[in-house]
Amino acid sequence: MGKKTKAGSWFYPGHKVRLLSGGKAYFTLLLQLIANARDTIHLQVYIYEPDETGQQVADALIAAAKRGVAVYVLVDGYGSQGFPHSFVARFKEHGVRFRVFEPLFRSKRFYIGRRMHQKVLVIDSRYAMVTGANIENKYNDLPGQPAWLDFALCIEGYVAAQLCRLCWSTWNGFQRARKIPVPCRQTETAIDFGQAYDCAVRMRRNDWVRRKHEITRSYREILRGARSQVIMLSSYFLPSTSLRKAIGGAVKRGVVVKLIVCNHMDVPLVKSAERYMYGWLLHHGVEIYEYTSNMLHGKLATCDEEWMTLGSFNVNDLSDRVSVELNIDVEGRDLVKQAIVELETIIANHCLRVDEARYQASSNLLRKALRWLSYRILRLVFFLGTFYMKQERRSGD
Repeated sequence: MGKKTKAGSWFYPGHKVRLLSGGKAYFTLLLQLIANARDTIHLQVYIYEPDETGQQVADALIAAAKRGVAVYVLVDGYGSQGFPHSFVARFKEHGVRFRVFEPLFRSKRFYIGRRMHQKVLVIDSRYAMVTGANIENKYNDLPGQPAWLDFALCIEGYVAAQLCRLCWSTWNGFQRARKIPVPCRQTETAIDFGQAYDCAVRMRRNDWVRRKHEITRSYREILRGARSQVIMLSSYFLPSTSLRKAIGGAVKRGVVVKLIVCNHMDVPLVKSAERYMYGWLLHHGVEIYEYTSNMLHGKLATCDEEWMTLGSFNVNDLSDRVSVELNIDVEGRDLVKQAIVELETIIANHCLRVDEARYQASSNLLRKALRWLSYRILRLVFFLGTFYMKQERRSGD
């Protein structure tokens, strides 16, 4: 039986969980899990690029299908819009089932801003990996090209079966199915996935259309429940009004709130808007650290040394109120301490502290105007992309 939180959701104990810092370690383990699958594989990602990394993963999936494993691959219609027909044909030729989530302008109900942003691999309903990383060279360590900074959790236990059911639901476009094609029963598959800790785990989702706000609630729980320290590592950080209130409230209680964000970004407009938020954050006592080594793409937060959340959720309105997102919350002091040590090492060795003096020195009148304008443009784009969206009736899943 799980442990119920104040918010009324369950943490399920008895899981083995490993934290990975992305790059080569992540893809090596992903390929290992696929190679050891015996029954079913679900892979769902926002971006799948047909580059060297994508080819490696495809070869492993095809090899699994040839062994008789049922393989299902789902990619997003916007994030993977350039996915070549030749790749799809190769998948289908070798028995890999392939679908696109809400193809651009071809889905029954097209919401341009609502994308399948979750990244998850489920093996035999027993093992799962949840991450912020896509299938692309950018997220892998290649010669002369270090990976974008990201993180992943590998899990063995009951939640993997929950994630299997989620994958089936997503595969079927969230339509209620009378019978799941392949039951999400855990097999006896045994895979050694490295040093793991015993933890309690819960699955968390965001999908405004389907009235799912679990990850947003997790962030609120972290900020409202912390007693000493919160560390957030976030790409594209533009928190909602409610999360800003929670951040301000945490600092007022004496909680040290540390924020690790990009120094440079693949979307300059978003970085400019993010820096517009620095003034508010500094005024409310948040410690800001810009990661300078490479592109930061990870999404996680720790609450004291007690628990953490990690997955695809960016702290902004797009993840909060539009996209289909997936995180895993983990209770386990040993694993959370490992995460904190890694984050503190990143701060010490790869970050630049943005204090009030540094921020003001970089904020001439023109830059202030551009940052304000960037923020307002993003607010307008968000409105234009979402004002027509409608929520469905509350479902039981």
